[in-house]
Amino acid sequence: AEMTHLQAGLSPETIEKARLELNENPDILHQDIQQVRDMIITRPDIGFLRTDDAFILRFLRARKFHQTEAFRLLAQYFQYRQLNLDMFKNFKADDPGIKRALTDGFPGVLETRDHCGRKILLLFAANWDQSRNSFIDILRAILLSLEVLIEDQELQINGFILIIDWSNFSFKQASKLTPSILKLAIEGLQDSFPARFGGVHFVNQPWYIHALYTLIKPFLKDKTRKRIFLHGNNLNSLHQLIHPECLPSEFGGTLPPYDMGTWARTLLGPDYSDENEYTHTSYNAMHVKHASSNLEREASPKPMKRSQSVVEAGTLKHEDPGENENTQPLLALD
Repeated sequence: AEMTHLQAGLSPETIEKARLELNENPDILHQDIQQVRDMIITRPDIGFLRTDDAFILRFLRARKFHQTEAFRLLAQYFQYRQLNLDMFKNFKADDPGIKRALTDGFPGVLETRDHCGRKILLLFAANWDQSRNSFIDILRAILLSLEVLIEDQELQINGFILIIDWSNFSFKQASKLTPSILKLAIEGLQDSFPARFGGVHFVNQPWYIHALYTLIKPFLKDKTRKRIFLHGNNLNSLHQLIHPECLPSEFGGTLPPYDMGTWARTLLGPDYSDENEYTHTSYNAMHVKHASSNLEREASPKPMKRSQSVVEAGTLKHEDPGENENTQPLLALD
């Protein structure tokens, strides 16, 4: 099989997993990739900026080697970038907005994988300082992080898990999560990115996040919906799906608390030069442990947000007069 160089570096277990779960067959890998590539001419409206074997392969893996589905995802990937040009204008870790989001821990990425070899991404919602980070920059930082991580073939096959901790996330913060920006996030992650998401876990979500979830449910594929778990404050149900030895102490795990700067330091490490687009070399730097970090911590320490009680005597306390139209649909769902 001359194509096996595409599987270079994969453990035999992972190659077997790809065969069983994804219908990946080393003997016809080349033909599969070529058949997807041959479909590109059907979409002259889209600029396919990258069509090499390794790139197309990740789309086949993300869609279990169903060629039409893989091509649809590949087309969506470039179309999403075409329709949201401003999001991808300076799409690298040292873009000021992305850098700020990464530094603030959006997203967190655990070094330890779960028992299925999946990479665990963390979002601590309360740390979202809306005067510092726009939602778009956080989304860009997440997409860039996935872009770097998906270079790892093991992760193309094993996939990712996302844990979102909503504790201390205020109603005021939540009111900024409009349906339109949430839809943008869902399109970017669910419909346009070649990653397998094994689960999205909500922890400590307040009622208004539950309401918001009900609001966005229609945009979710059935497959995605089945993989979203709302644990509330029940960590036992989380631990049944992700073993405690893979989790930091914030989630009742045995690992130390997550240090927000970990992933930022990894992405912005010493080999990261300002004029360079993110390249394979900066990705390889990830596998080198850096004793010291060149990332200056932000001068101001961030206090944990106190959650204000937003509902007083049944009436909403609005801080900004302009907030009403965003919050209305949420309340109707209570």
